[in-house]
Amino acid sequence: MKTKESLSFFVLALFGAAILVFSGCKKDDDDLNGDPDSVKDYDGNVYKTVTIGSQVWFAENLRTTKYRNGDAIPTGHTKAGWAGLATGAYAVYPHSEIDGFTSGAEVLQGYGALYNWHAVKTGKLCPAGWRIPTDGDWTTLTDHIGGSGIAGGKLKSTRTTPVAHPRWESPNLNATDEYEFSAIPAGLISNDGEPLFNGYAGYWWSSTEQETIGAWYRAMIWENGEVIRPVVDKKFGFSVRCIKEN
Repeated sequence: MKTKESLSFFVLALFGAAILVFSGCKKDDDDLNGDPDSVKDYDGNVYKTVTIGSQVWFAENLRTTKYRNGDAIPTGHTKAGWAGLATGAYAVYPHSEIDGFTSGAEVLQGYGALYNWHAVKTGKLCPAGWRIPTDGDWTTLTDHIGGSGIAGGKLKSTRTTPVAHPRWESPNLNATDEYEFSAIPAGLISNDGEPLFNGYAGYWWSSTEQETIGAWYRAMIWENGEVIRPVVDKKFGFSVRCIKEN
């Protein structure tokens, strides 16, 4: 399931399931934390930000282990435990499956955490003044830079094998990081708790539900420059990028 071929099938299957089931650029100038180019979460992690069109985004994946009110986000679940969750949680991709990483802390720093949608739903993941982007926010972003068919290339980090993690596996097609969004492939945690596709794909939540079963997200993969827009089960663990409140 961790081969390139299985990833392509997985992404297409998710997109197909969504259809069947649910038929320029500058740094942020707002000095929120004493640094005009950064913002902090509750853990004290500092994030670069980037302005694209009328939107201000994190230029890194969220890695907080606490909600913005200080409450700890549950983690450390077994695969079976993750599959049974109906409340917020996060996971860190296993360091043993990433060359050169020796601890979960390194993975968290490099790739960020993978949150289920129940954590997204709380509205407390992003720092004050920031929020999870809606499905419409993501569409505004991709439309601004030329449409979903090419936006992934302009948003993906150019870090590619053989450079050290965090990176994309080769060939990382069309990646230019033209807008300094620096999308990296943190992989995912499946709805049955399985970690998959680090290095090959990045998945980012939106805050928009599709009925009660799933939520919209965006995905980018190593073999093309697209941004894919499917719906998925809320039990999956995906990356998060925060967007600034208007």
